[in-house]
Amino acid sequence: MNKNSTLLFFATGKRKGQDDDKSGWEAARAGRKALYEQYMQGADVRSGVRTYLKQAQRLGLRIGLASSSTRAWVTGYLERFGLLFYFECIRTSDDVAQVKPDPELYRLVLEELGVAPEEAVAFEDSSNGLLAAKRAGMHGVIVPNPVTVRLEFGPYDMRLDSMEQMELRELIGRLNDRSSDRQQRA
Repeated sequence: MNKNSTLLFFATGKRKGQDDDKSGWEAARAGRKALYEQYMQGADVRSGVRTYLKQAQRLGLRIGLASSSTRAWVTGYLERFGLLFYFECIRTSDDVAQVKPDPELYRLVLEELGVAPEEAVAFEDSSNGLLAAKRAGMHGVIVPNPVTVRLEFGPYDMRLDSMEQMELRELIGRLNDRSSDRQQRA
């Protein structure tokens, strides 16, 4: 990856097409939403996220976001945590017919940023997100969350327990070294 590379990031949340009808589950959804909002009052972004975004900015990397959540949820989350200004491009379930594992979200972000897939890295916490990134031709780094930490992930380029585990510059260097090794063997 080079100075024109892209750092793609992720957000999680409600997927497009989830049951939105007014059914008997409305009270349960409202209760779940209230609990979630209460939880979010004390929540912060995952450790290392702010540092990676700052490092990416200092390195001159293009920063985009591809999320299976709705635009309202994503931008609300990013605004709440003061992160929205980092992202040059945000594509959500509102922009595509199919969400992850379909690679369309990532392809839209790459196209808008003008970055080749092999020059981009996606940080994902889900197997569907990783699959979408790999199908789009990108490097895939998994950073599982407490819910996905024990799940099986398909082939990935690197796994981190936290973004605090490694500086972004070092991670990019390792990905570049692996890509070079693969190209030499081919």
